Amino acid sequence: MAHVDKHASGDFCWIELATTDQNAAKNFYSSLFGWVVNDMPMGPDSFYTIFRLQARDCAAGYTMGAQEQGVPPHWNLYIAVENADAAAGKAASLGAKVLAPAFDVFDAGRMAILEDPTGAVFVVWQANRNAGIGIAGEPGALCWADLSTGDPGRAQKFYSDLFGWEISPGEKDPSGYLHIKNGDHFIGGIPPAHVRDPNSPPHWLIYFNVADVDASAAKAKELGAIFYVPPMTIEDVGRMAVMADPQGAVSAIFKESPKH
Repeated sequence: MAHVDKHASGDFCWIELATTDQNAAKNFYSSLFGWVVNDMPMGPDSFYTIFRLQARDCAAGYTMGAQEQGVPPHWNLYIAVENADAAAGKAASLGAKVLAPAFDVFDAGRMAILEDPTGAVFVVWQANRNAGIGIAGEPGALCWADLSTGDPGRAQKFYSDLFGWEISPGEKDPSGYLHIKNGDHFIGGIPPAHVRDPNSPPHWLIYFNVADVDASAAKAKELGAIFYVPPMTIEDVGRMAVMADPQGAVSAIFKESPKH
């Protein structure tokens, strides 16, 4: 098990489920991934759920409010930055929309909500007391994220300029998939536009590591998930599936191919 105590700038550092039924979501994800639920009161009749895996924070969830009316349930992706105000300002200068200027989240950290120039929403996070995800490489932990966008070229330039990511095709990969590298680590990718559903708004798709994609998919179905992409193998990469939880939030499950 890999413990994570600090996230490098540009790393995916937190994931947060925005849902219409927090209790149902807690049941689904704790049953599927073995997450332990830790509810933090947020006011009368509302709470923020921190999910834990092997006693380390791994994700969160909350009930969507009136300000998010009309927005379907979804996962929010947070990206680590040194300074949330500076990152939001730079993002705006590069063509992003600032949906929420930087604000403090108690003493946990400071965040801003942004929409990239192609329409995908993400959050920048300047950690204070809360560094974010505390575990990696275990079943049930975040392992990857793909940007689904109709304009990969525009997104490639924006995120490279904002975070210093190296975004490029694989050496022996003719598919058009762009790999995202932050420092020395590959963290995600941008699939070619022709493989995405043109009716789906641009978004970040998060991937969860699992021990067995088929077994996890079968369990998720039993728990009420529907599958947009049933379990499939990507040669020399791994096995994956894309699902919507019972409230409609979409994510993927993944198991890496054994190294030769």
